[in-house]
Amino acid sequence: MRRVIGMDIHRTFAEVVVWEDGRLRHHGRVDMTRSGLEGFGRSLRRTDEIVVEATGNAMAVVRVLSPYVDRVIVANPMQVKAIAHARIKTDKIDAGVLAQLHASGFLPEVWIPDERTERLRRLVARRNQVVRHRTRVKNEVHGILQAHLVPKCPHADLF
Repeated sequence: MRRVIGMDIHRTFAEVVVWEDGRLRHHGRVDMTRSGLEGFGRSLRRTDEIVVEATGNAMAVVRVLSPYVDRVIVANPMQVKAIAHARIKTDKIDAGVLAQLHASGFLPEVWIPDERTERLRRLVARRNQVVRHRTRVKNEVHGILQAHLVPKCPHADLF
């Protein structure tokens, strides 16, 4: 018997809806802590599939819940929004939509990188942040010097 679990994840909690035998059943809320997610994971079946939308903490949820289920799927939130128009939006409805879209084969999935690729992505993103910050600081120093009529550095690079 196939079960698809939709999770509408937030910073402190996740709303959970289970799709089984063509029916949706509200499961409740899960704390968005490692222990809360692990406890939830232990209550699942090995054959279950979990669906979450791509958010800031989605990859952490994938890492924690993957050992407990067959698969954790990350959905593209922009495409889900385009497919599923709901007049009433609640966390339960959003979780149910995710489960139903996956169960019916219409869920727009996001590729999930392996650990090495994810680590490299984080490293590159952090380097970009540091380089942008360095550029801002250099521009501030140049602006301060210019505002105080300090002549241009005779060397090629002030820094």
